[in-house]
Amino acid sequence: MSDNGSTGFRRWEAFYGRRKAKGLSPKQQHRMDALLPALRLDPQTTPVADLTSVFSHQPAHLVLEIGFGGGEHLLHQAKNNPGSGFVGVEPFINSMAKMLASIDDAGVDNIRLYDEDATALLDWLPEACLDRVDLLYPDPWPKKRHWKRRFVSQRNLDRIVRVLKPGGLFHFASDIETYVNWTLEHCERHAGFEWLATCCKDWEEPFPGWTRTRYEAKALREGRTPCYLRFRKSA
Repeated sequence: MSDNGSTGFRRWEAFYGRRKAKGLSPKQQHRMDALLPALRLDPQTTPVADLTSVFSHQPAHLVLEIGFGGGEHLLHQAKNNPGSGFVGVEPFINSMAKMLASIDDAGVDNIRLYDEDATALLDWLPEACLDRVDLLYPDPWPKKRHWKRRFVSQRNLDRIVRVLKPGGLFHFASDIETYVNWTLEHCERHAGFEWLATCCKDWEEPFPGWTRTRYEAKALREGRTPCYLRFRKSA
């Protein structure tokens, strides 16, 4: 099957699981119907030449978070960096509904959203437009037969490198040791990335401006140790 961006291919390639859990409340559904279209990026349209044009201000830095889950990190970053622009991707409908409520309640205007497969958005974004890409606690797909569905792959690293500015950063966090090792191996094999660690403290300490997510708090309660990997786009 060829990589033609068709619906069939995207479904086969999907790096996420279920799209929806419990039903949405009327208020949540209203936000999905009214607020999401105003904030949603659409890879079916002609690619923008300048990503800053999708924001109401001219952001000094642009950051993409792939799979924002409960949205705690994305919202924290947006609130504490009002001069930057953030794009959040999350295909899980209930998480998107929660994020919309947080944006509405906080009144932030520097977040844009996408609710489908992140690879479609990465292919649509202009080249060298992002200062950072965050992939935080992605689905580890722990069974070996499912490892091909892990988001970190040579193909997706190609996509990330393409959209990063020179010297741009790729942040990866996980509490699953096999996925941490998987990511280190894939990034080491990829010519586009340089691992920035010089000592063990560099992967034990969270990224600057970090806020703990519910998932990370659960991991710590259950005795799993988070690992924070920082990579820079090679010259």
